[in-house]
Amino acid sequence: MHSSIKKPMLDLQPREIWQQFQVLCDTPRPSFEEAAIRQQLFDWATQRDLSAYIDTCGNLLIKKPATPGMQDRATIVLQGHLDLVAQKNADSNHNFSTDPIQTVIENGWVTAVGTTLGADNGIGVAAALAVLASDDIAHGAIEALFTIEEESSLRGATELEEGILAGKILLNLDSEDRGDVYIGCAGGVDINGHKQFQTISCDNNSSCYEIKISGLRGGHSGLDIHKGIGSANVLLARLLYRLNSETNFSLNSLNGGTLRNAIAREAVATIFCSEPEVEKITAIIDRQLSQFKSELKGVDDHLNIHFDLNSSQDSHVLSKADQSQLINLIYSLPHGVESMSRDLPGVTHTSNNFGVVTLEKGAFEVCLLSRSLADSKTQAMADKVAACLDLAGVNCQFESPYPGWLPDPNTGLLKQFLDIHQQEMGFAAGVKVIHAGLECGIIGAKYPGMQMVSFGPNIRGAHSPDERLEISSVNDFWRLLVKLLDSL
Repeated sequence: MHSSIKKPMLDLQPREIWQQFQVLCDTPRPSFEEAAIRQQLFDWATQRDLSAYIDTCGNLLIKKPATPGMQDRATIVLQGHLDLVAQKNADSNHNFSTDPIQTVIENGWVTAVGTTLGADNGIGVAAALAVLASDDIAHGAIEALFTIEEESSLRGATELEEGILAGKILLNLDSEDRGDVYIGCAGGVDINGHKQFQTISCDNNSSCYEIKISGLRGGHSGLDIHKGIGSANVLLARLLYRLNSETNFSLNSLNGGTLRNAIAREAVATIFCSEPEVEKITAIIDRQLSQFKSELKGVDDHLNIHFDLNSSQDSHVLSKADQSQLINLIYSLPHGVESMSRDLPGVTHTSNNFGVVTLEKGAFEVCLLSRSLADSKTQAMADKVAACLDLAGVNCQFESPYPGWLPDPNTGLLKQFLDIHQQEMGFAAGVKVIHAGLECGIIGAKYPGMQMVSFGPNIRGAHSPDERLEISSVNDFWRLLVKLLDSL
């Protein structure tokens, strides 16, 4: 059915890594649906006489012996995650559960048609597979660990079966900046809230309208949180607060954002109002849109707000008191950077992402993600969100907490990486700490003393349909990995 789809990546070099990435693009693998790609890779490994094992959580471990003459070298863990973030444009009919990712090449970058590309972390997994497939790369024993549900909860790393790794050196292949090596990351926790509001029937003289915020670029809730990207959830809450203060309407439903770790690109509210209120609401929306565009100029220039009649058959709305309580709540929820690191210039220290909000037949749900380089500050930010939710009587749960990865700039692995990077690239690598949840911190806690670094090619727009992968940087990434394996 998909045989006619063009596959331009198969013409790229180094061919061995792009071929593997094509396999990953051809096989649907959104979070929670990694079984097909996992089984495909398991079968591929066994056909090559490689040891393959699926642990009790569902992670895949493939082992390859050392190449001749390197049996005395250290065992190396190559680590990446199988799942991708499933985000698409509103006009896309792509089904992430059944359809392959369709790729195109534009100005030296690989991107997808209307969807996330899945280079996060497909290109890292592809690199590990290329090493496993190779007959001419020198290396010690390899343990390739492919985890599940990294994007949704980091469950694969959190529930990694104890004792299955022998290696004391781990190369995480899930970073997104050529020329940098990461030695630390933020920890995080999901905050989920829910409340059932009582609903009433709307006024018979009211009509249903939809307010839709769209056109925002979105992005990764850790890597991009400091860039001033507009959040559709934040903008919708701000608009509703103003409308609630100056007009008379009744709130029917909300639907904003899709993932707790992606900055919301679209958000929709359905309301009921009488004909005399329409003109006032329209004027306020126009005024707010102008303000939003001014504030986001140069960052989100395609922002738009549509206000149209809606054909909803559900005429149940919140009472005025509950409506005000809910709108005040979502307007007060923290979003964005709370503080920047004092020790690491340009690095976000603590942040919160207002990821998802829904209201349907009175059932209210919200999902946020707090991150920090200090686990105590992660907890403090989560507590602040919980306090806001508590004021509105919303039940709150903390889920999927994970620790940060404390940086150690004095490991032998880092020194070797920096030396090889200088030799191969001709310039010094930047040593960085990332405001995102790498699996290194979780795995490191299970294997104390394991030396770890994370590196990768240039990926931009991760967790959004604008995701793209720079072709030339993949070649550099591959060269570094091959040289590093030879030296360890």
